[in-house]
Amino acid sequence: MSSKRRIHTVGIAGLGAVGFEVARRIDAGGVDGLILSAVSARDHAGARERMAGFRTPADVVAAGELAARADVVVPSGAVMGLDAVRGAAESGIDSVTMVTRKPPDGLVGAPYLADHGIDVEGLDAPLKVFEGSAREGARGFPANVNVAAALGLAGIGPERTRLEIWADPGVTRNTHEIRLEAETVRFQLRIENVPSPENPRTGRSVAPSVIAALRRFVAPLVVGT
Repeated sequence: MSSKRRIHTVGIAGLGAVGFEVARRIDAGGVDGLILSAVSARDHAGARERMAGFRTPADVVAAGELAARADVVVPSGAVMGLDAVRGAAESGIDSVTMVTRKPPDGLVGAPYLADHGIDVEGLDAPLKVFEGSAREGARGFPANVNVAAALGLAGIGPERTRLEIWADPGVTRNTHEIRLEAETVRFQLRIENVPSPENPRTGRSVAPSVIAALRRFVAPLVVGT
């Protein structure tokens, strides 16, 4: 078994509902061997206040300073199947499409909706509010679809990864469907995340998935890729 580099310090980009939960778990000793060294946030004073009850509050710095203050920096979302996407990319991927459906309340406030005059309140049927590249989608819905950016980085890039976003009053969970066509494999994945009570734009599974990813860096045994 090959030895793994032990990572000691962690930086977190953003201290919202997900970032705070990850920070709280690390500070409480949730992952043996990891220390929260720095966080970035637009409101530095607010971030310090949120960490007031921590055993060891981390430094609050600009996002550009995180890399210099930590061995690993967390900025991702929770979506399954990225290992399969990475594997397919080794032999060549023809296309990747992600279809995201969210309760309308979870999309309210997105810059793309405001820029295009799209109102999602009071819907009684699903409404497709965006279709384009993952890069465009991440820019227009920064609080909603960072999973699309992660998918693009794992596969054929955010420009070639296609994204649809639906405001759907018929769903109660943030739903992502991924369809991939490659030389060696074809698959379709579906994940339904329970929205976070603190922030309906993200799922309750995100913070635990980040902790699980961090645990892999220091675990003596890793299952999967």
